[in-house]
Amino acid sequence: MDLLLVEDDAMLGQAVELGLSERQFNVQWVRTGAAAISESQRVSYDVVVLDLGLPDLDGSRVLSSLRKKGQVLPVLVLTARDDSAETVKLLDLGADDYMIKPFDMNELAARLRALVRRQRGYATPELSCGPISLDEVSFQVLVNKQPVNLSKREFELLRAMMAAPERVHSRDKLEQIVFRNEQQVESNALEVHVHNLRKKLGNKEWIQTIRGVGYRLACG
Repeated sequence: MDLLLVEDDAMLGQAVELGLSERQFNVQWVRTGAAAISESQRVSYDVVVLDLGLPDLDGSRVLSSLRKKGQVLPVLVLTARDDSAETVKLLDLGADDYMIKPFDMNELAARLRALVRRQRGYATPELSCGPISLDEVSFQVLVNKQPVNLSKREFELLRAMMAAPERVHSRDKLEQIVFRNEQQVESNALEVHVHNLRKKLGNKEWIQTIRGVGYRLACG
């Protein structure tokens, strides 16, 4: 999952970046509200972790700006303000969740995964498609109940397709998910990962090529 972290405190920012990276999030860390607004327009992220006490703009203004610009991605607010009126204000501005500092990193990661699941339209961390099952928490993939060892990119590719099985996923969208924030990507890089994924799943027919468009995961 691609995550935008907005936090100006160097020590806390480093801790959150490291903690979430260890839990399989791809973290892009910015330190100002202006940078957060710019970055959210430049790249399509799965979720945002937003601190309120930023040096240039209050986090509530950043949140309001994101929503006014039509950004619908989930936003979890980090705050030291344990105030119910403030919480109501943030939720009404468009926040999806909040945590009060200090917080537990495992709980933060779990809340973020839950937000992304709801955004994508499924309720549990386990996805299934025919004989294939994928667990977002353990990062385990099973085929006919047997474990399959996937690379991080292969896992992201499979998860994207399993979130909406039988739907045609465009090549551009899949490339954005698998290679996000990378400046130079070989023209056949996605095909290479699809080829490797098909081989590891053990059935080339499960991932169908829709010529000129992209790929579809068949669950039948």
